[in-house]
Amino acid sequence: MKNAAPSSPTVTQLERKLAAADAENARLLALMEKKEAQWEATKQSLFEQFRLALERQFGPSTEKYRVEQRDLLINEAEVAVDEEDNSDGSECDAVADDATSETATPAKRRTRGGRVALPPELPRVEVLHELPDNARHCCDDGTPLKVIGEEVSEGLHVVPARVEVIRHVRHKYACPQCEEGVTVAPAPAKLLPKSNASATLLAYIATAKYQDALPLYRQHQIFARHGAEIPRNTLARWMVQAGEQVTSLINTLRQHLLKAPLIHMDETPLQVNQETDRPASAPSNMWVQRGGPPGQQVVLFDYDASRAGRVPMQLLGGYAGRLVTDGYEGYAEVVRRNGITHAGCWAHARRKFVEAQKVQPKGKTGKADWALNQIRKLYGVEKQAKALEPKARRTLREEKSQPLIAQLRTWLDKSLPQVLPKSALGKALHYLDHQWPRLIRFLDDGLIPLDNNPAENAIRPFVVGRKNWLFSHTPSGAQASAAIYSLIETAKANGLSPYDYLQHVFVTLPTLHHDDLGTLLPWQWKETLPI
Repeated sequence: MKNAAPSSPTVTQLERKLAAADAENARLLALMEKKEAQWEATKQSLFEQFRLALERQFGPSTEKYRVEQRDLLINEAEVAVDEEDNSDGSECDAVADDATSETATPAKRRTRGGRVALPPELPRVEVLHELPDNARHCCDDGTPLKVIGEEVSEGLHVVPARVEVIRHVRHKYACPQCEEGVTVAPAPAKLLPKSNASATLLAYIATAKYQDALPLYRQHQIFARHGAEIPRNTLARWMVQAGEQVTSLINTLRQHLLKAPLIHMDETPLQVNQETDRPASAPSNMWVQRGGPPGQQVVLFDYDASRAGRVPMQLLGGYAGRLVTDGYEGYAEVVRRNGITHAGCWAHARRKFVEAQKVQPKGKTGKADWALNQIRKLYGVEKQAKALEPKARRTLREEKSQPLIAQLRTWLDKSLPQVLPKSALGKALHYLDHQWPRLIRFLDDGLIPLDNNPAENAIRPFVVGRKNWLFSHTPSGAQASAAIYSLIETAKANGLSPYDYLQHVFVTLPTLHHDDLGTLLPWQWKETLPI
């Protein structure tokens, strides 16, 4: 009995230690499981990034996605939505399938080879090919042959650019009697008064650089081959000065843009080497705005070193209409202050699901495919609504797009907790969820489009040109580029030839009073230029 008493505390202590050890083991196991899950998520994310990097480097540069409609009808993701509410789901499927069947059109097969007909509006120069005199008589009886028809074949001919000098001669007049005073005709107005560059030459250089992405050093080489040695710094100075001269016209275009009921906006990086108090490698930005009714479109580029929210505030001023952008949050302040109706871009949402689809195992369909199929059905409805008035378009969207959106929201809520947030699919789902209020804004307003593609299409020539000329040397050069890009893209948006429009502006602008700048707007004289 004496030995049993001291053993009880020892057993209790051992039990406590064992319990503490078990708790510590459980904590460590949970920590290991958490770490393993993080490592697995990181490994999966790195694998997906590697796959996407390979796709960007070696894959086709397209956002087309592989998805078979018939495969998605039995996809587990769509079945999961149907099982949640059979009645609503079947109704949505019927509407979606109707939208798809109504918009389905047979794919056009590209014809390979073959000769393209030469445009009938091109000028024709006839070259007559005759038989020699000794072959114009019948070989049997010597009777002179008569013309009974003709064989015509056409070949495309190019006249190379020719550099020439225009001499402006102004006679001086004086009275032979009094020999006092000399009268001379006024000099023609020039865009750059102290330069020997004509409006035609300036338009040619600007079109080659900003429309055809031909850097100035290559243009210098081309001019040299034609016998005109124009230093590259001279070409650059002309472009900067031309951009400064058209500032008043750009302001007139901006006034017209801010009256538009809807504006698209986007931005893209630009490197400027000599920026005050900034390293040469610091990225600046080129902003683009596009808006206006068909036939009166305005596209404006603006350079700014910052990507902060103050830039949209400055560019939009007191604008309080509709604004369509991507998911960048820098527009939030101007939207809040001005009371702007802010809509999102379904093309950006779709792009993230395209990336998620690319990292799926080949030959398999999954959640990304289902989401892409739903988005494609939304675009199918928009194709039907394209020619409708805003009120009718909104009615069609309520009938056909609203059920698709409801079905997509149900699927999104169910899928979010099932996917790793850092995976490509997780990023696509979270982007869709975060942008949802802006993405569904189009349902309430027939004027709001489904995406921000008009702005992206306008900024694409700048991105292509940037690959060739790489950077701007000074802020003044970037601002001049923005002004000339604005004129070129506005001309294109209204169906005009950029070169002809620039030439007309450069010739006419020096002769106009400020109040007459409206006559230079493209839609004021559209019929005078080739479309």
